[in-house]
Amino acid sequence: MPIPEDVTGFEIDADVRQELKSLPKTLADDVARNLVMVARLLDSEPEEAYQYSRVALRLASRVAAVREAAGFASYMTQRYSEALTEFRAARRMTGRVDLWPVMADCERGLGRPERALAMAGEPEVKQLDKAGQVEMRLVAAGARSDMEQFDAAVVTLQSPELASSAVHPWTARLRYAYAEALIAAGRADEAREWFVKAVEADTDGSTNAAERLAEIDGVEFVDALDPELEDEAEEAEAPAKKRGGDVSDDRVIYEDEEDVEEYYDEDDLEIDEEFDGVVPERSKDAEAEEKIAADAAEADAKS
Repeated sequence: MPIPEDVTGFEIDADVRQELKSLPKTLADDVARNLVMVARLLDSEPEEAYQYSRVALRLASRVAAVREAAGFASYMTQRYSEALTEFRAARRMTGRVDLWPVMADCERGLGRPERALAMAGEPEVKQLDKAGQVEMRLVAAGARSDMEQFDAAVVTLQSPELASSAVHPWTARLRYAYAEALIAAGRADEAREWFVKAVEADTDGSTNAAERLAEIDGVEFVDALDPELEDEAEEAEAPAKKRGGDVSDDRVIYEDEEDVEEYYDEDDLEIDEEFDGVVPERSKDAEAEEKIAADAAEADAKS
């Protein structure tokens, strides 16, 4: 996999760099550069990130940071079995529990929500920090929904963290998940309130709470710059323009005076330059004089 020249490998966290010191320097640099590419592409191009993670894994499978990076790349590309294997390996190497929620979510991805729920009740959960415990609640609620236990999912998310007015990095996602759980449980009226709260906390766009709120309110967003919409508008205008400018097949439109002269002889058409296009009404006196003249002509003819 090609790596841009500006990637040096020193962009990675210091603790990861420390782990790589167990490798020969040249090898450590190559692994570090691949890990930088994984981090860069994980959200925007997860499939490419996955390819870089496989290179790093092939070079240094005994480094916990490499196994963890490979796990996240597999997770983001929905390779849940591979991800679970890598996360378990990283946990064995470090003894850390912070990967516990994402490991449980891999169980969900593999169609085993009951295992995810079992993991939510394990002692490891108590060792998680506040953010990790919130993640575990989200995974457990998702597992309940997978099993169509929608009311239980709502209850799972009800917690001091949900009730708090303080905003943390996980607040928007927690409120959003609660709103979705309410909808699944048939409580849409309550869900709207929580979508509003999710929007208020979602300053970095980590959820689509604004769009979900608009759906509930019946508001449709239109992208004014969408080229497909522009094409549709032009197609809609075309028939109207055609109706206004239709010309029958046997009519010829002449563009200038030369065309007119070619079509008409001088004796055929005398143009009154002062004619304004309006035909004046004939007076009654003129009509009477014409009638008298006509009667006189008829009398002369009979005599």
